[in-house]
Amino acid sequence: MEISERELNRASLSRQLLLKRRPLTVLDGLQRIVALQAQHPASPYLALWNRLAGFDPAELDEAFARRSVVRATLMRITLHAVLAEDYEVFRAAMQPTLYASRLGYRFAAAGLTPADAEELVPELLAFADRPRSMAEMRAWVEERLGAEKAEGGWWGLKAYAPLHHAPSGPPWSFGARSSFVAAGTGPGITGRAADPEALRTLILRYLAGFGPASVADVAQFAMVRRAPVREALRALNGAVEELQGPNRVTLFDLPDAPRPPADTPAPPRFMAMWDSILLAYADRSRVIPPACRSSVIRTNGDVLPTLLVDGYVAGVWRPVEAGIEVTAFHPLSPATWDVLAEEAESLTAFLADREPAPYSRYDHWWAKLPEADVRVLPMRP
Repeated sequence: MEISERELNRASLSRQLLLKRRPLTVLDGLQRIVALQAQHPASPYLALWNRLAGFDPAELDEAFARRSVVRATLMRITLHAVLAEDYEVFRAAMQPTLYASRLGYRFAAAGLTPADAEELVPELLAFADRPRSMAEMRAWVEERLGAEKAEGGWWGLKAYAPLHHAPSGPPWSFGARSSFVAAGTGPGITGRAADPEALRTLILRYLAGFGPASVADVAQFAMVRRAPVREALRALNGAVEELQGPNRVTLFDLPDAPRPPADTPAPPRFMAMWDSILLAYADRSRVIPPACRSSVIRTNGDVLPTLLVDGYVAGVWRPVEAGIEVTAFHPLSPATWDVLAEEAESLTAFLADREPAPYSRYDHWWAKLPEADVRVLPMRP
């Protein structure tokens, strides 16, 4: 079976609840969309505002407080918000990556070895049996390792050890200063060996939320090597099917997963910074036109808050005093601007209750954008 580029786009939008806001709870919505990028505290909230009908941010606050949703270092060694029940298996699937990345050169430069980490992790988790501030955690590491080794030691341990970020205050549950608490799953898997069953589970969850996808896409999503992904997909024979994508790329998917027609309408959306759909694929042209990529994904890894039009990135946005400033990279129809004005009104009201300009520290990137159609969409009287 063949699938076109636009059909791939619509499949991703459908599974990420971006074709239509759905009347789901936070937990049910997150089950569907798998994981939310959470480098910035506001981004999971904006991601759910885009996807869930009548989304109440207090529901996500409560989920974080109860730890039914957790914020932790996971896929691509970045912060994600996931269901608590998914955390342990996702982390187990990434064990070789976490081991190589966080117990590698920088850890070794501090004079430490992986064996040191395995010895320290249980003690660190015992100390973090209740929320601990960043300063408290660094002080604990310095006490154990000495001042010279503390920086490199904490850099490795804070991602390698099974730690959650603990809620630390408004406006978005997590503040600028991180706090940490033990995941409560024990010391976790040790060493660099992969957990094949965990990787297969992660792949199935990924395909449900982001598929169809290639081996390279799966590897990109989780930052795992392609060889284990291929092996896991072979082991899933019967649970997944093969498709032929653009340029004859082999794609994998769940047999009964939704794949809407290419002409399915895709409403405009104001996406959060680092939204998962922008980063979940090796071939990011599924959502980001190649001509736009360098404008929205900056050289240091910042991913600007983007504008989706007809399912593809068409510009960026930021709050300003008069409303939402939209920078469109190509001409948009009057009807599209009308819908964007309605979305901007809703977005402005949503942000006003929490933080009117959550991404203001990134405004310096706007001076580096290409020439474009810039409009401010104000709140309606």
